Amino acid sequence: MTAAAPALAEDVQLMDGVTARGGDNPLSDAGKFKKDCPWVIGMSHFGVNANTWTVQVAHESEAAAKKNSCIEKFILLDAGFDQKKQVADIEDLIAQNVDAIIVQPVTSTSADASIAKAVAAGIPVVLHTGRIEGDAYTTEIQGGAEHFGKVMGDWLVQKVGNDGKIWVLRGLAGHPEDTNRYNGLKQALEGTNVEIIAEQHGDWQYDKGKSVCETLYLNNPEVDGIWSSGADMTRACVDVFKQFGAAIPPISGEGNNGFFGQWIRDGFDSISAEYAPAQGAAGVRAAIALLEGKQLYKHYDYNPDGWGIEKVKQYYRDDLSANVWWPTELPEEKLKELYGNN
Repeated sequence: MTAAAPALAEDVQLMDGVTARGGDNPLSDAGKFKKDCPWVIGMSHFGVNANTWTVQVAHESEAAAKKNSCIEKFILLDAGFDQKKQVADIEDLIAQNVDAIIVQPVTSTSADASIAKAVAAGIPVVLHTGRIEGDAYTTEIQGGAEHFGKVMGDWLVQKVGNDGKIWVLRGLAGHPEDTNRYNGLKQALEGTNVEIIAEQHGDWQYDKGKSVCETLYLNNPEVDGIWSSGADMTRACVDVFKQFGAAIPPISGEGNNGFFGQWIRDGFDSISAEYAPAQGAAGVRAAIALLEGKQLYKHYDYNPDGWGIEKVKQYYRDDLSANVWWPTELPEEKLKELYGNN
């Protein structure tokens, strides 16, 4: 009897909008990580409670694992943005002899050695939501952070004009996602005279973002537009301008339900860059594919277009809280359980 051919990498659907990167992009060896089920899959999350988006990534990951009957146990460990804790978490998963490990790196170097150790032990490693400097991982799914930042930056340049003055609200200092989103903004500003008159880190959090925007407004309210690296900070900054009774300048956002409702109600100029928390589910699917013996490319990219107000209206749910992020793969009953307003 002839053995069945391994599934083509093109046949593995990780997530809508995720595609194999062009250029030099090797395939994993067919069947290299194949294991009979049941499986135990571990995940090292960089910081579950950093903000509402990171919480939902954990929910999306757990829901995807629960859907697969071969996953006997899904172990989610929270590094809490602590590099040493992430190293210890990954080494703990290796010691438990899990069948696959999913890693969201705290920084671009924090997990390199531990990932290499896992792969050397025969454990496939799926990387997402943050790049690392090493390449020992098995496969990576990366939301194009430069693309994300450039989508918002290109839009803002159109709104403020060649000589506009802007504020920049960045995420968590040192996190690779923050660095690369900011690099995307800088690409958008190349060849223009747009001036960054203020730049602060709001840590992708509402409270920190509000404090930053209040300070910036009190220092100099004359700003033509705002590039915000995350929707919780965008919501906060919009609330600051409303608090002072001022016109809301063009401001970038992303797929957060609270932001969507605010945008629809207040009618300011904005764009929503897409960065789905469902990347957590995609990471689980990649681990499953490898354990099933399927081949995956080394690199996958997630570079969706920005959303305008009409698409936003299609997703916004007034029966759900501000903390939901779109697009999501959570089933309706789970959405209502976690985020229902009633």
